[in-house]
Amino acid sequence: MMNQADLGTIRCGVAGVGYLGQHHARLYHALPGAELVGVYEPNDEAAEKVCSEYGCARFSTIQELGQACDAVSVVCPTDLHATVAVELIEQSCHLLVEKPLCVSSEEAETILNRAQEAKVLVQVGHIEHYNPVMTFLEDAVTEPKYLTVERLAPFQPRGTEVGVVLDLMIHDVGIAMALVDSPVERVESIGVRVLSPTEDIANARIVFANGCVANLSASRVSEKKAREIRVFQDSGYLSLDFMNQKGHLIKKAGPSLERHEVPVEQGEPLALELESFLACVRDRSTPKTDGTFGKSALEVALTITKQIQSGWKP
Repeated sequence: MMNQADLGTIRCGVAGVGYLGQHHARLYHALPGAELVGVYEPNDEAAEKVCSEYGCARFSTIQELGQACDAVSVVCPTDLHATVAVELIEQSCHLLVEKPLCVSSEEAETILNRAQEAKVLVQVGHIEHYNPVMTFLEDAVTEPKYLTVERLAPFQPRGTEVGVVLDLMIHDVGIAMALVDSPVERVESIGVRVLSPTEDIANARIVFANGCVANLSASRVSEKKAREIRVFQDSGYLSLDFMNQKGHLIKKAGPSLERHEVPVEQGEPLALELESFLACVRDRSTPKTDGTFGKSALEVALTITKQIQSGWKP
């Protein structure tokens, strides 16, 4: 039986239209080939704002949302991802689940198994992989020896159902894994609680099997915002800014070094991510950040989190 996605128009929905979910709704409403059918949102004010702005329906249950849609973004709190995702999979919906995929390896396994049984795709919202900066890095990085990533953000109460590792650092765990493309051999981590019950500041040193080392730092209690990466390899080093989509490359030129500005094409990462998701739904192709990738990044992030927590005194 053919659905709307097979005919060209993909019926889209969003589960959770808070701070980030409202942008998923905005883009589904605007993107060619997509129809924003509706949303599921417990908060009356948030739901009314999106439904009135984009002329879509508000569904009273996740099940009803799933029955009306071909593809749904799961943008609810992280500790609800698995429950919501499984309910939608049961309605044969393709999913874009915001990162992290869920909060445990067991939940991730359940989501992946259910999706395979239902023959639906799961894309995980590792948004930086769709940032034009990452596109440049994937071409420019050949044999990385060492990389550092810093991700800083001011404190926000939302997202604190998990620590800063699952909230922010997991972006950079995924970036490092993709660029290095080698198994993780060991991890050394430290974290500090400031305003939350879990860590708000964290540092992780990841050693890969090929010898490359990644040093990741994340804070959600910073006075400034930053999303920056530096990659060092024999040919020189790259310094790029994910937030401002710019950077430079230092290359060897005989006995000296030459600086070159990086020609990063500007683009809204979330729009590019959703475009890629819809293309995968339409073509039945594997997403760049599929459920398997999301599970692998989650497991490394959970290892970091457990190391941090084991270092805290009762």
